[in-house]
Amino acid sequence: MTIALFAGSFDPITNGHLDIINSASKIFDKVVVAVAFNPNKKSFIPLEKRLELIKCATSGILNVEVDFYEGLTVDYASKHGIQVLIRGVRSILDFDYEMNLANMNKKLNPNISTCVLFASLENQSLSSSAVKEILLNNGDIKAFVPSCVYEYFLKQINEIN
Repeated sequence: MTIALFAGSFDPITNGHLDIINSASKIFDKVVVAVAFNPNKKSFIPLEKRLELIKCATSGILNVEVDFYEGLTVDYASKHGIQVLIRGVRSILDFDYEMNLANMNKKLNPNISTCVLFASLENQSLSSSAVKEILLNNGDIKAFVPSCVYEYFLKQINEIN
């Protein structure tokens, strides 16, 4: 059984993330989507809520599990018997960053490989940062996030108003 890890902040999870998760789920026996938790970093969405939203967004993908971790991604992967790290790429700028990260991870643990998956055309310009920027400026994010994420933010806005 080949287990792959797709790690990130997922703050929030977007349709671009789901694009990569769907692709990975067709290639690997199991995909672990793990939120990299950094207690020193201020998150837009609390960790527990991000985990809940990822579970909701991936509920239709049977071979996906959701988790979180602190520390190095390769350490989490090694501890959980994960052989492959999934990285999503939207553009050539992402590719350079991801190639350097893959090389560093290979030096840290030569037994773990990196698989780069490319975002579909409709998601190539999509990022969590862009979604947050749109949201903070009262824009409509419905086309960019799973429905449960959209509903979460609608509820947050309605509670403020």
